[in-house]
Amino acid sequence: MQRTERDAAAAQADRPDHNRQRKAAVINDFTSFGRCSLAVTIPILSAMKVQCCPVPTAFFTNHTGFESFSWTDNTASLDDYIREWKRLGLRFDAIQSGFLGSREQVDFVKRFIAAFRDERTVVCVDPVMGDYGRLYATYDDALAESMRSFLDVADVLTPNLTEACILADEPYRTDFSDAELESICRRLAERGAGRVVVSGIPRGETLVNFVYVSGRAPVLCAERKIGGDRSGTGDVFASVILADAVNGVDFAESVRRASAFTASAVRRSVELGLPEKDGLAIEEVIGELVK
Repeated sequence: MQRTERDAAAAQADRPDHNRQRKAAVINDFTSFGRCSLAVTIPILSAMKVQCCPVPTAFFTNHTGFESFSWTDNTASLDDYIREWKRLGLRFDAIQSGFLGSREQVDFVKRFIAAFRDERTVVCVDPVMGDYGRLYATYDDALAESMRSFLDVADVLTPNLTEACILADEPYRTDFSDAELESICRRLAERGAGRVVVSGIPRGETLVNFVYVSGRAPVLCAERKIGGDRSGTGDVFASVILADAVNGVDFAESVRRASAFTASAVRRSVELGLPEKDGLAIEEVIGELVK
């Protein structure tokens, strides 16, 4: 899809029809314990009045941060979703991709987007690849390189700092200036994504989200860092961004809302004394998203 067509798609997403049910197809793994991926996206989208249509890339008993886990790869069944949903004539207001485990899954996501994207569909890519300057254990350099191809099809990008550096082929560090972050985001946006947020940038006692929208001045949204790292934090953040994209919320306002909700869930998790591997206690605060 050309840039002008994608701009039109984004504009269409900013004018939602509130007299019909909005749908988002979400391509991600399903992890039964640890509050991440589809397990958090489904309730968040439901609370924000968006029907989540999950496309599970794999099934995990619990996430990979635990000492052990069992999982089943679903790659062989993925094209069934395209075939059957085309037969049903389904249309989607948004398509989101999350954690992907292979080049075959990257290629599937692109086939899915080509099959279902129309003038109203906004494509959100959460390029889950790594953190703290390192790729996750399930990734290698070739798979990370293939993720760059999503820059040509995405309307919204939600990388953390590590992932933004990988996508922009920029050496990782934590002391980027605002001007340098704007340059990184501009390079990502030049491939097509008009809306980019680089999340979780450490600055002292705060975590900063750097918001870039083509043609506008960047916006910084900061929240005080609370406790240690928790699984699924990025999934929670990206899920709110996804629902807001469907509902036509201004991007900077959406990032503020996602940041505030994520911080609220972290605070409640700390209050409850939940282990960090258990993720965010979104059940305790999800009413904050209901309007």
